[in-house]
Amino acid sequence: MNIYLAKKPDPTPVLRDPKTIPAAADWGVIPTMIEGESRTSGVLLHKGPDGSPESGIWICTPGTWDCHVTRDELCHFLDGRCTYTHESGEVIEIEPDTAAFFPKDWKGTCRVHETVRKVYMIR
Repeated sequence: MNIYLAKKPDPTPVLRDPKTIPAAADWGVIPTMIEGESRTSGVLLHKGPDGSPESGIWICTPGTWDCHVTRDELCHFLDGRCTYTHESGEVIEIEPDTAAFFPKDWKGTCRVHETVRKVYMIR
């Protein structure tokens, strides 16, 4: 695996080549599916002692689901295409090399057109 822990008194997790690192864990099917069966997997880079903050790589296969962001999340999408539609009607088209910030309590839908891979940080 391409995770490197620096040799310091306080190790710093570093993920090398996040576009190609294989998923280390199957995180299951999105529970709020509308259409299809989006499966998620990824690599956890860091999780704080109380579960926050959390960061890593998230991979998701095609499908559509209801989306409710329960904590602030910053995402940098590396691969794939998807469309987020806010409950207000705002449409956010995601393609490779897109960064997006979803504030806590963002609600809408997500439609993954092509398998998505993103680097994320949730606080």
